Amino acid sequence: MSDNTGIVIRNTGAHYVVRLHGSHAEVKCKMAGSYRIRGIRITNPVAVGDEVSITPTNTGEIAFIKDIKPRRNYIIRRASNLSKEAHIIASNIDRAMLVATLAHPSTSTTFIDRFLATAQAYDVPAILVINKIDLLIDDPDNAELLDAVTYLYRSIGYTVVAVSAATGEGFDTLRQELASKVTLLSGNSGVGKSSIINRLIPGLNLRTAAISDAHDTGMHTTTFSEMYDLDGGGAIIDTPGIRGFGTIDFDRNEVAHFFPEIFELSKECRFRNCTHTHEPGCAVLEALADCRIAQSRYASYMSILDDADQEKYRKGY
Repeated sequence: MSDNTGIVIRNTGAHYVVRLHGSHAEVKCKMAGSYRIRGIRITNPVAVGDEVSITPTNTGEIAFIKDIKPRRNYIIRRASNLSKEAHIIASNIDRAMLVATLAHPSTSTTFIDRFLATAQAYDVPAILVINKIDLLIDDPDNAELLDAVTYLYRSIGYTVVAVSAATGEGFDTLRQELASKVTLLSGNSGVGKSSIINRLIPGLNLRTAAISDAHDTGMHTTTFSEMYDLDGGGAIIDTPGIRGFGTIDFDRNEVAHFFPEIFELSKECRFRNCTHTHEPGCAVLEALADCRIAQSRYASYMSILDDADQEKYRKGY
């Protein structure tokens, strides 16, 4: 059989599944050789969404991925806090959708901001989906929190969609956002990604799990990444829940570019190379003091600057 090309639709860690162009046949594959991104050591050389060429083995039971086509884009995160290894979440995507919850469990704004900044850094438009709003409406404090978080991110320029996978509220809007696009789905464990997919794709019946009463955290129900087609066009890429989002390969001088409100204000700073941490005449610090920038967003900016200090991680390989 001659070489074939296709798209990676599943990554189990042990092998990949490639859907061939033309025939749409799904072929189990392994990676042939090693692969690097700009010298970064990566835990998964092939990601869901990759366009690849494959060649079969003599047995015909499994094929090898011999080449990865140039990626249009990808989203990457630090694999662990003690390593320079990185993990590609997905590639060749039109949109990144972060699923967050404000209760049971509560997604930190630092996690949200790190994800959004990374999407911005890798030229992937991002939207924020707040799930489990059915748990918020009967509590005035939680309802006020939902309004505040929604206002914050919309004022920055992000699309925010509030939904309930339990009741279906907000799903008409969500389907419109996903139509005809390849969208990465990401978020902490327990925020209801699988429940959202089950409502978007009836009959799929992905496994879901209850939230831990002891720690109010989710259990991993998705153990590998997979692409699912949507009715009417488009697809979503489901990924395992992640607890933290470590950034990698960020230049300290460019971090502000990935926070739209900070970047806009930075044009008014006295110094062109202002880091917005201590400099006189810093428009960002002035806006922070005047509450024109959210304290949570600035704290997230500072945390990524800390990530960019490579001395805190082990030396390279």
